[in-house]
Amino acid sequence: MKGVFISDCEGPISKNDNAYEMTSHFIPNGQRIFSVISRYDDMLADVLKKPGYKAGDTLKLILPFLKAYNVTARKMREFSARHLILIPNAKNTLTHVREMVPAYIVSTSYEQYIMELCKTIQFPFEHTYCTKVEIDKYDLTDAEEAALKETAQEIAKMPVFEIAYDVKDFVNLPEEGQQTVRRLDEIFWKEISCTDCGKMFSEVNPVGGEEKAEAIREVVQKLDVDMADVMYVGDSITDAEAFRLVKENNGLALAFNGNQYAIGNAEVAVMSEDSTVTAVLAEVFFKFGKGRVLDLLEKWNPEEMKHSSINQTLLNRLLRLHTSGLPKAKMITSENMETLARESSEFRRRVRGEAIGRLG
Repeated sequence: MKGVFISDCEGPISKNDNAYEMTSHFIPNGQRIFSVISRYDDMLADVLKKPGYKAGDTLKLILPFLKAYNVTARKMREFSARHLILIPNAKNTLTHVREMVPAYIVSTSYEQYIMELCKTIQFPFEHTYCTKVEIDKYDLTDAEEAALKETAQEIAKMPVFEIAYDVKDFVNLPEEGQQTVRRLDEIFWKEISCTDCGKMFSEVNPVGGEEKAEAIREVVQKLDVDMADVMYVGDSITDAEAFRLVKENNGLALAFNGNQYAIGNAEVAVMSEDSTVTAVLAEVFFKFGKGRVLDLLEKWNPEEMKHSSINQTLLNRLLRLHTSGLPKAKMITSENMETLARESSEFRRRVRGEAIGRLG
């Protein structure tokens, strides 16, 4: 059996948004600050397509503020370990998949969080790609620290502006959104970038967008497998390029409780509170091929499952967990994309909480 399973972490494996949670914990009004910056990130990456900027760069934009509030690498690790929340059966799913093919995690999350996750689920850290941060090496003067704290609270008062599904340029944003983007441009690219702490913007490279796609290419080359034998699981805007790469090469691109960006770029949409359905689809894909996955999705019901040669223990777990009906799993088409994006986004908020579920 040849192939490789590659998954994002936050969403398909854990319920956390670790950077959001740390910001909320260590910075006053941090929940609001992160939400504003995350929406700005969506705008720069998806609408304005700012040169040199990619989805997920929120994780470097927030770092100077974490530093100003005395967050250290040790605090990042300890916080991550204490607040880790797994999607039910995620560990079992990864164990089952790894019995069939090599498995990798490609995540925008900070390295400190991924290290703690790997310890918990007994996953090899050397099979991960994530955002490396040496926060302790950066220095702030007292004046810079005070200025960053003041700026953080200015951001907390900004609106979390909406980006409509069909917004394609800056002028289509509501006026409050335009004002927010202009001011954040000044804050990040003029005020903070010229400080010592602003070096983070050039030295920290979040693994999002094209970096996730590049990680997939590297894994495929290392293992000498075809891109058509890749199953990639993600859930957000940081997975868009990875989804497109896998889908265009006839692999399986699966959005697990994905938001609108994930549904817009993946091939299969799954909505589930439990990870077992991912293990089921992985088993079918790696043992019988993508065609059998698509056939199964066309006839997605318990009776069809029983005749599909799926591992009996795995199948029994899935049916036992979902006695009132299977979790929703559908092929994404141009006809159902908008409906699935709405349904999956709503389900995502229910599983991961309203605040995290709304993040890009």
